[in-house]
Amino acid sequence: MGSSGATRIAKKIAEEESIDWGGSARFVFSVIANDVDRAPANIGGKNDDEEAVIRKWLNKYQGGFDGRASQRTSNPPGTVADPIIDKIIGSRLTELTDDDLGKISYAHRLGMSAENILGLILEEYLSDNLKDYGWHCAWGETVKSVDFVNENGDLLQVKNRSNSENSSSSSVRDGTEIEKWYRIKADRIQYMWDKLNEICGTTHLSEESFVDFVKNTLTTNPGCLAVEEENPWK
Repeated sequence: MGSSGATRIAKKIAEEESIDWGGSARFVFSVIANDVDRAPANIGGKNDDEEAVIRKWLNKYQGGFDGRASQRTSNPPGTVADPIIDKIIGSRLTELTDDDLGKISYAHRLGMSAENILGLILEEYLSDNLKDYGWHCAWGETVKSVDFVNENGDLLQVKNRSNSENSSSSSVRDGTEIEKWYRIKADRIQYMWDKLNEICGTTHLSEESFVDFVKNTLTTNPGCLAVEEENPWK
């Protein structure tokens, strides 16, 4: 079935699943409808027909949208801290008390939780600020190695730091027209918002604006950042 047939099926399923087809979903779906190799590998099973695969894709997309930073409730770390870490730090910094070491451990875990949601917050900030310029978020990682698609067919991959790209995304992008952008350089504090404004045809994206968005998101939805009950920093 061609892209037009797949699009008709997707529109019908979106209506059945109460997914807003008139918004961003149709633009994101058009990318994989025209190039099935851009569909994520974990969609569909060996016995699924095309309609079943499209339904799973749409639900994955909607799940990503519903789980965006402003709406999600994050879970605390599912692992316990390894006690040997306190011993290593305490052996090097011998003036630290057991209480100090415990606070360091919880601060580290809290920092990891914050890092875990940073990408989601950045994704939602960009979605909110780029939609009026024809850019739509591929919620739920529904386009391989692509985070935003433009209504004119342009593709954009977004990373937080310059060293955060993995080898798989590099190999997929080679020879394609996917633009690449990262927010901050890994070896120094240098923000790359001017580059993104150039790519997207905007002027208003900035670190100051992003910081405001972060603060507003966590103020209105504190559950976005999981804090363990026993964390002494609460």
